[in-house]
Amino acid sequence: MMAPDLVGKQLQVLTEIVPKLSLVALLANPGSPGTAPQLRVAETVAPTLGLRLLTIEARTPQEIEHAFATMGKERVGALVVLSESVFTNQARQIADLAVKMRLPTIFGLKEHVDAGGLVVYGADPLDMERRAATFVAKILRGARPADLPVEQPSKLELIINLKTARALGLTIPQSVLLRADQIIQ
Repeated sequence: MMAPDLVGKQLQVLTEIVPKLSLVALLANPGSPGTAPQLRVAETVAPTLGLRLLTIEARTPQEIEHAFATMGKERVGALVVLSESVFTNQARQIADLAVKMRLPTIFGLKEHVDAGGLVVYGADPLDMERRAATFVAKILRGARPADLPVEQPSKLELIINLKTARALGLTIPQSVLLRADQIIQ
């Protein structure tokens, strides 16, 4: 799944959760093919929201630790974790470091809130699986994979972990809670 436009909405959600937000870190893996498009979207959207961005690169768990140290030195107000398998594999580590630093963080995949992350805004994985089944059925009926269109996610979800919000000392605005598809107590 590559949906770089989601990072713009993630930045918007962060500004609603942290109203006086000015500096946002983007945790990025430069080796991932999805990173550059997400960064371009973030760089386009951030000024319209009054945000400055600090891109911090990480490829390994050790580099993630170093990235958080850099975020602390730079005094970022929130973090967007770009969608990338290395970060999904380290969901618990990232969630723990974010809570330790009291850093509001938004992710693109549900695994992150399950691991203790604050907010997810991203594609609904069940809907993506259903769409994948549709593609498999078309291929089994003789369609050439190269002829099938690339599709963007059609169903998105907003998930909020209130336990993590409390640990961060955050009160999630009612307007955000009302839009949530799932709230983890």
